[in-house]
Amino acid sequence: MGYVTWSRSRRGARTGIVVGAALALLLPTSVPATAEPGATTLELDEVSVVEVFLNDREQLDQLVELGGDIAQVDPDGEHGFVAQAVIGPFDLDTYNDAGFTFGDVVYTESDAQERVEEREAAIEELRAENEVGTFSATDSDDLQILRADYFESRSGSFLSVEVGSSLGQDGRFQLTVERDAGPGTEIGDGGTQTLNPFVDVGVYMYHRGQAQVQERPDRIRVTSPHGGTAVAEVDEWLPDPDGPGDPLPYTDFLNAYMTPGELYERIHHIADEYPDIAEVIELPHLTNGYRRHAQAILGVEVNGRNADRGVIVESLAYGHEGGNDVVVDLHAPSAPSSDLSVGVEGDEITVSLATDGSGEITTTAAEVVDAVNAGAGDLVRAFTFRGNAGDGTVRAEQVQASDFLNAPDEVSREPATVYALRIGATRDGSKTGVLGYAQEHAREWQTPLVTIETAERLVRNYGIHDTTTELVDELDIFLMPSFNPDGANYSFYDVPMHRKNMTNYCDTDGARDQWAVERGAQWGVDNNRNYGAYTLWDGYAGASFSCTSTTFAGPEELGPLSQPENQNLVWLVDTHDNIDFSMNIHSSGDYFMWSPGAYIAQGRVPTPRPSAMEEAYFWESSASILTAIKEHRGTVVTPARTGPIIDVLYSAAGNSGDHLWYENGIFAWNFELGQAGFQPPWDEAHAQGMEYANGLYTMLEVALEYQNDRYRPRSSVSPRPGEHSGPVEVTFQTNEPAEIYYTLDGSRPDFDSPKLELTGVRGELETLLIEETTTVHWFVVDIAGNTEGGYDPDGNARNHRRGTWTITD
Repeated sequence: MGYVTWSRSRRGARTGIVVGAALALLLPTSVPATAEPGATTLELDEVSVVEVFLNDREQLDQLVELGGDIAQVDPDGEHGFVAQAVIGPFDLDTYNDAGFTFGDVVYTESDAQERVEEREAAIEELRAENEVGTFSATDSDDLQILRADYFESRSGSFLSVEVGSSLGQDGRFQLTVERDAGPGTEIGDGGTQTLNPFVDVGVYMYHRGQAQVQERPDRIRVTSPHGGTAVAEVDEWLPDPDGPGDPLPYTDFLNAYMTPGELYERIHHIADEYPDIAEVIELPHLTNGYRRHAQAILGVEVNGRNADRGVIVESLAYGHEGGNDVVVDLHAPSAPSSDLSVGVEGDEITVSLATDGSGEITTTAAEVVDAVNAGAGDLVRAFTFRGNAGDGTVRAEQVQASDFLNAPDEVSREPATVYALRIGATRDGSKTGVLGYAQEHAREWQTPLVTIETAERLVRNYGIHDTTTELVDELDIFLMPSFNPDGANYSFYDVPMHRKNMTNYCDTDGARDQWAVERGAQWGVDNNRNYGAYTLWDGYAGASFSCTSTTFAGPEELGPLSQPENQNLVWLVDTHDNIDFSMNIHSSGDYFMWSPGAYIAQGRVPTPRPSAMEEAYFWESSASILTAIKEHRGTVVTPARTGPIIDVLYSAAGNSGDHLWYENGIFAWNFELGQAGFQPPWDEAHAQGMEYANGLYTMLEVALEYQNDRYRPRSSVSPRPGEHSGPVEVTFQTNEPAEIYYTLDGSRPDFDSPKLELTGVRGELETLLIEETTTVHWFVVDIAGNTEGGYDPDGNARNHRRGTWTITD
């Protein structure tokens, strides 16, 4: 990468006791039913996570374009992928019509409901127990080995290789990797593996592949069918830390899943118990609330998705404010030739239907809608089923309206306050701030566990564990366990696979009816598509203006940052501008990502990529964080799942990581926990919470090293300055991630001078080709602003680095 790896000590093997248990839920270990593998037509009775086999990147883009709710993507075959997508009966026709091939149903809402019931039983039990590169084509096939990483995990030993080919854009072909069997052996002794092209929106990125190996290889040779070849040494990815480390005395504060109310209660308890180092922040923007307007659905057939005579009557008041008391009675008079009329008595609306001379009902759905809006418009509004003409005749029936919410009464229906826990001995903005936030997506029940475990480790080991004490003394830490409490409550108590918040922006001529929800449509905004940087409004891909899409960015007319949840996060980082690091905690898939997170699909135009120094710093810090995750049980987040979002997954316009990075200059990472789904069995959820808390704890160590960095970077060049018989390619290296600014005209370099960048996606540092005698003037500056030799680029000193390469021929 053009820099010499610099290491961080890794301390804190996680062992200990359970302290301060909260009420929680346990999940069963049942395995969901499966669909016929390879089926081309999918049949579902409920919302499910389904395998979708995709032939190539074009089909993956098609799935994203449809608003596909993609939980995980894995390579499958030479060019294909297997995605896990959330699909319900409501949008089943759309997916079937698209011609996808479906595999197993890996998870259903029935499975989630069983787990909710287990949660309730577990709460009672706990209560009882606790009563006390893009590359250009050339004439030859040039190969550039971008990464060659060996790693060990619970599943065995693996070699992951990524290679850029100059002919990659011109055709889809495999590259062959030959391995040695360790030092002193020949290349080829360790076997071979193949690499397949990674093509995104028609743009070749690089070749990649991973294979299990018997011995740790030392060197590899990559060959192309077009004659190209390259050789490289193998690095170790996430090596085990040296020595026993500095184990934390107290860990494992997770008993089970928690609802938003329980999470907030937990952080308030922490702040009350440790007031000297912790406080709760009340974020200023109230959510819309766990609430809905009540609906009475009339005249819809049992299989009435296509019914043309349905009437929806929706209360103006929210359900808990009286909407649930509304009764709509479509009354058939006993007399023939009756006129249509509407009467209101209290909360009961009686619609006396018109009849003909024989006493048969003649009133249409459209006539009921007009009559109800005219006669009961101060209580309800009525509309036809999904905007149809309403020319069908209604039937007599009486329906009580409902908001269809199932949470117990103690779950508030009012607009909710979102809370964050602030931990630090000095909380005045003078220390480096670090933010961890979870449950941006409602159904990701295990993500808040990471924040809670981290918070408990910090406060309960403070003063008795040197590293923890230093972290709390020297950092300003913000932890937001439930970013989206409305949606999370709805996921726990009503629709387990719900992803978004609860604000319903669907129009009356669309899927606003509860019938659509019961078929798997989702109301609400995807908060992770509603931020203000590189958005759907700006033309970036990976979000939707469809109100039922799981990537609904919000109403087009309202623009970005329309949602209070998003406004809260922006307020937090704008108000506390000392925050320099953040972690957005999601599930699932075992990914570790950073910006850029979006692109314009036409031409795959990405958001601005980090500089060479920034990219190096992301990778270097990630290695420390991911090594800590591995410590718990050997989980390896692979190189193929590590990197910028658009390089390892897909475009996500308007996501929070991009907003924090581009708008606030925050080093913003994204965890995607585990490969066991959004609501795994408790043992797995617990393990994910523990291992990723290791990672979040280590990100605090990264931030502390950043704050304390007073060391000047050092650079070296190869070949050295002096006489050379012909043109030379000068390579620069630094002892840590750093920017290299230079001039070639003899002038003094400063921050306006050119700087070396990366050669392409996941590429190396640029080199300087010296073809005639040239003096290069340069300086390097690290991530903390330290310059080599103390050089001041804004001053008049000339103590920068320089060298003259004399070309004699």
